[in-house]
Amino acid sequence: MGQVLFVVWRESVEALLVVGILYAWLKRGDQTMRKGLPYLWGGVALGILSAIALGATLLGVIEALSESTQEYFQIAMVLTACALIVQMVFWMKRHGRTMKQEIEQSLQKNVRAANWWGVTLLAALAVAREGSETVIFLYGLGFGHAGEISLSHIVAVLAGFALAFGTFYLLQLGGKMFSWRRFFRVTEIMLLFLAAGLLQTGLDQLIGLEILPSGIDPVWNSSALLDDSSMSGALIATLTGYRAQPSLMNVCMTAAYWALIVYLMRRTNRRITVGTQPA
Repeated sequence: MGQVLFVVWRESVEALLVVGILYAWLKRGDQTMRKGLPYLWGGVALGILSAIALGATLLGVIEALSESTQEYFQIAMVLTACALIVQMVFWMKRHGRTMKQEIEQSLQKNVRAANWWGVTLLAALAVAREGSETVIFLYGLGFGHAGEISLSHIVAVLAGFALAFGTFYLLQLGGKMFSWRRFFRVTEIMLLFLAAGLLQTGLDQLIGLEILPSGIDPVWNSSALLDDSSMSGALIATLTGYRAQPSLMNVCMTAAYWALIVYLMRRTNRRITVGTQPA
């Protein structure tokens, strides 16, 4: 439930940021620019409907699959969610500083050309992107695996939305404690750990189906310190990829994952540094 709340919260705040930029730019303009506001809200609604349609399609596909095929489908979605989270983190790291400027430039072109449907498309794509990512991430976390959505998951989603609006309000107020830069920095780290947890979940399933060898199993046993079958241990395992009794395959893939993250982090930081240097 905690990881579902986190994903909905993080992705909703990002969607609210984009919509907030579009709204503020149109609202502070003249009467002509304000004509774009209904198109903006239309785009938001279209983006939300697109995400809901994707979720419904996903549940429909699951019901149509046989039980054995569902296992492979779930593994594929878990690993896809892991890859998408990593991609999203580094995309935001590269474009986060210039995102507001890029959005406003695109919006300005549409306003000058009186292309109000372009405003709708811009909003719809932004919301649909965050919404579709949320759907895939949630499925990777077990949301709707049985073809049904539990009450606890619904509560977590609603709580995530409520928390997102509260967070967005605080971030809009500004300040050192609640800055956008700090928010993205902290949640990026949390998302990378969440992706590591999804990777381990996918690996466990692949090892269980004997598609991948486990190797030495277990390499160690740290259950006395933190048992991943306990309530707190299970939550930490989901959010970080922790295993009390990891196999050699788990250890090797964890090492490979974090080595890749460190490499991508250094490369991204170099690009940001080069891009911000004066010509």
